Amino acid sequence: MPTPKRPRRTAERILEVTLDLFNAFGEPNVSTTLISAELKISPGNLYYHYPAKDELVNVLFGRYEAELGELLAAADNVRHVEDAWLFFHMLFELIWKYRFLYRDLNDLLFKNRKLETHFQALLAAKEQAMRQLLSGLHLGGALKMELRDATPTASAMVVVVSYWLSYEYVRDPRHALEPDRAGSALLRGAFHALSLLLPYLEPASRDHLFELAGHYQSHPAPP
Repeated sequence: MPTPKRPRRTAERILEVTLDLFNAFGEPNVSTTLISAELKISPGNLYYHYPAKDELVNVLFGRYEAELGELLAAADNVRHVEDAWLFFHMLFELIWKYRFLYRDLNDLLFKNRKLETHFQALLAAKEQAMRQLLSGLHLGGALKMELRDATPTASAMVVVVSYWLSYEYVRDPRHALEPDRAGSALLRGAFHALSLLLPYLEPASRDHLFELAGHYQSHPAPP
């Protein structure tokens, strides 16, 4: 009779609960003792799977890194404003899923050398994806932009994407990162990233972007 794969299930459950706690309270405010208590397991059981909190952070970051890589590859398929809107909405949904990384970004980078180096690579990958997105919108006839404007615009879009949740937090520290605020936060982030393209969008595409934003404001995304 095969042995049940309990260790694998336990390890996965630890990651799920840790992600929830990190997102709710911030990684610096969550101890391994709290994680163990939330899971109703002994600290020794937790350490058996993840000997240090940094290992939990690194595994969760690795998952985010893999999911982000798959999503960024889709930037090459963007040709119209609606494609770009969907891309950014999915990007912000992914960032929201792992929002503890952005909520405590500077602190995490200071403490964790692996995250420091990998986040630098992610920034470069995001910028490349944004340049691909701009090129695709140009090919699709939605955007007119000189080549010299593409790189600073792509960089500015990455800044918005990377620090949007920090901006939301400063606006409303007590509530901004609560699950019931996700829909409006994601909408604002997607719109403001794309609003950097307003000077370059063709009139019909510009109007369509405002229509999309208005539609989603009337029908907020669920948390």
